[in-house]
Amino acid sequence: MRGLIRVGLAGTVVFGAVMTASPAHATPGHGVTTRVVWQWTVEDTGYVMREITIAPGGDTGWHRHPGLVFANVRQGTLTHRMADCVTVRRYAAGESLMEQPEEPHAHRGENRSRTPLILDVVYATPKGLPLSTDTPDPGCA
Repeated sequence: MRGLIRVGLAGTVVFGAVMTASPAHATPGHGVTTRVVWQWTVEDTGYVMREITIAPGGDTGWHRHPGLVFANVRQGTLTHRMADCVTVRRYAAGESLMEQPEEPHAHRGENRSRTPLILDVVYATPKGLPLSTDTPDPGCA
């Protein structure tokens, strides 16, 4: 009888923990404005160029891209954090980067400076897919 009570109590504790656990939520960016410079579609690929401005202290939120992304830092410094919680790269004005489709880890762009960060970004995305998708915060400190 005691074994049955223990199993029942353990099941109740596990059920309660599962039901009250916080789900992982997407992390929306803040301080980000975008402007479409041009866009067109060639066969099954959509091409979009956007000017992205990130205010001081702003970030893009955690996300990934279904297509290829090319970015150039026009002004400021981009801090590019990967969701492996280890990789952090910084790109200064005049430097460029490329992001592969569906990289194994999501990433987040941050402006840790006191001046606006301006990026010129070209997306080559399969037709019909969004330029990016939000992902949950990986819990990096």
